[in-house]
Amino acid sequence: MKVSDILRVKGNTLYTVTPEEPLADAVNLMAERDIGSLVVMELGDLVGMLTFREVIQAIVKNGGSVGTMQVRSAMDDAPLTCTMETEMDEVRRMMLDRHARYMPVMDRRMLMGVISFYDVAKAVVDSQNFENKMLKAYIRDWPEDESGG
Repeated sequence: MKVSDILRVKGNTLYTVTPEEPLADAVNLMAERDIGSLVVMELGDLVGMLTFREVIQAIVKNGGSVGTMQVRSAMDDAPLTCTMETEMDEVRRMMLDRHARYMPVMDRRMLMGVISFYDVAKAVVDSQNFENKMLKAYIRDWPEDESGG
C-alpha cells in the first residue's frame, strides 16, 4: 500500500497559511475546521508545518498566549515529507522515528496533500479487516478432504 492509496480514500482538502500570518488566525482556523495541522506555504513552496504541538510550544514560550506572534515563529521549518509513491511501511517508520503526526505529501515541489498518523493507522486496520474477510471466506469454502477423512 502506498501514500497515493490513502489520499485517494481521504480526499485532498488542504488548509494552508503563510509564514507572515498571525498565529492567532492560524489557531482559529485549526479550531474552526477541527484540524491538527496547517501547511505553511510561501510563494508556492512548502516552507513549514504548523501542528498543535508547535502551537502549544509557542504559547508556553510566550507566557501563555499567542499574542502578536506570526506563524513563522512557531512552525516546524523542516517538516518530514513523503511522495505519493512512498510505501506505508516506510511512512510509519518515518513518522515513528520523528514522532510526527502529520506529513505533507509532495510531488517534486507540488503539495499533493497531508497524511496523518490517524490516516496511516486507519489504512492498516482497513487492510487487515479486508484480509481477515478474505481468509474467512477462503476457510468457509475449504474443499472437503477427498480421502474421506
